[in-house]
Amino acid sequence: MQDLNQLQEYLRQFAKERDWDQFHSPKNLAMALSVEVSELLENFQWLTEEQSYTLDDKQREAVIDEIADVQIYLARLADKLNIDIGDAIAQKTVKNEAKYPADKVKGSSKKYTEYQQVNEPKADPLADKST
Repeated sequence: MQDLNQLQEYLRQFAKERDWDQFHSPKNLAMALSVEVSELLENFQWLTEEQSYTLDDKQREAVIDEIADVQIYLARLADKLNIDIGDAIAQKTVKNEAKYPADKVKGSSKKYTEYQQVNEPKADPLADKST
């Protein structure tokens, strides 16, 4: 199932066959997604940066399962809200290009609000706005 639309169709059918659609409100799916992300994070808790790159087979399998769970809930949530994930990603990358211009942020991990405050002139609060 490489195609996201195929995945969403499969998940719709999976939920329908089990009569789970009644539980799959956007709120419930978002909450379940949060839980699954937490379970993914749990696999990395207390690991060093180096260890997080070199998972053993058991750790890697657990991470694979949690990544799948996260993707399943995310796909289901998007489907319920009629959000095309591909379109959403395309729109967000355009926003990110504007927020994080490479020439300003290259090599920096700062949030866009931090470097904008430094690089953008602030409005003069004493300027006369009546003219």
